[in-house]
Amino acid sequence: MGYERKDYYFEKAKKEGLRARSSYKLIEIAKKYQLIKKNDSVLDIGCAPGSWLQVVKKMTKGRIVGVDIVSIKPIEGIEFIQGSIEDSEVQEQLKEKFDVVLSDIAPKTTGVRERDQVLSYILSQQSFIMAKKLLNTNGNFVVKTFQSQETEDLVKEMKPFFTFLKRYVPESTRQGSKEVYIVATGFKK
Repeated sequence: MGYERKDYYFEKAKKEGLRARSSYKLIEIAKKYQLIKKNDSVLDIGCAPGSWLQVVKKMTKGRIVGVDIVSIKPIEGIEFIQGSIEDSEVQEQLKEKFDVVLSDIAPKTTGVRERDQVLSYILSQQSFIMAKKLLNTNGNFVVKTFQSQETEDLVKEMKPFFTFLKRYVPESTRQGSKEVYIVATGFKK
């Protein structure tokens, strides 16, 4: 039996004008870890459909940029760059540093668990590589990945670069989901 797509958080998001139920994951993480301050500049990697951008806009007056290979409906006051974070043209537009880098990125799942986990790890690792380039000192980073042995590899890789790092599963995560967020604060150059 598959998960119920139109669950409580789906309906709540729809009612509140948010683009996806994942908004509540960011709200919960941001609140718990004091992730985003009112003047922070924020980069959202893999931002489609834009629900995290909507949440970020309520939390900061700083620069907000979303990047994704898929286009999104414009959100007033938010810069959107269509393309892969790995493309040099995209990187050229992201020269300024950020206080917070978010990545709720996920691969197009194939249904083959091991393959999906590896694809997720690759995207999460690419997000971390970009975060290292783009974060200000003491900046914060959150990345989603599918729980696997690779998750532990990513945690080990990230740990030396942050003063605090924790794996976290928000309450709004669907039952049975393999998603886990790595929350890292206090970026060290």
